[in-house]
Amino acid sequence: MENSLYITLSRQEALRRQLDVVSNNIANMNTTGFKSQRMLFLEYMERPDKQGDRMSFVQDYGLLRNTEAGPLTVTNNELDVALRGEGYFAVETLSGTRYTRGGAFQLNSNREVVDHSGLPLMDTNNQRIVVPADAKDIHIAGDGSVGTEAGPLGKLKVVTFADQQKMMELGGGLYEANQEEIAVEQPEVTQGTIEGSNVQSVVEMTQMIDVLRTYQSVQKMIDTEHERIRGAIGKLARVQ
Repeated sequence: MENSLYITLSRQEALRRQLDVVSNNIANMNTTGFKSQRMLFLEYMERPDKQGDRMSFVQDYGLLRNTEAGPLTVTNNELDVALRGEGYFAVETLSGTRYTRGGAFQLNSNREVVDHSGLPLMDTNNQRIVVPADAKDIHIAGDGSVGTEAGPLGKLKVVTFADQQKMMELGGGLYEANQEEIAVEQPEVTQGTIEGSNVQSVVEMTQMIDVLRTYQSVQKMIDTEHERIRGAIGKLARVQ
């Protein structure tokens, strides 16, 4: 008798997780290089009593990341860098190399180029990029080469992966990839700009409203079914 409740509860639980994803997208509308996500669902067939008919449940399968580039904003900051094409910048962490599209870089106290979290940016030789103290102008070419008026400092490491959907989001615009790096031979690097989030605010707000309304509709079904079951039990008790 409770089978219908189990099915609607599975749908409601999936909607709750979907709302979390949409909320995260909205919260990162202004996060540099952020990529929006979508829930993937599938139909899960189950025969609870191993003899009756199969029941169709809702199961969240995973997340699909939108890897399209976000809009570019001109900042004229010489350490702001954006990737127009594919690829990710590589940064050094205590847990190993991590990857990001967020190009709002700066200099730390050691004159190393770091991201907004203070993680050092890496060059193609997996070394940190250090700017001399007497350098006045930092030049970043379209191929990622970094230099000053005193000479070259290195070349930004820009890599991609065979399956970007398998990259794990760590927060703060960082990704972990348990895959072999694929060097981007001809990266399209633009100095003085940053890549914005590819979240479309109108789409996400519409999606949130739709999820909330569906959640409320499912809740109404659960309440109605609960009253039906309670009424049936009450009538059977009186008959006995």
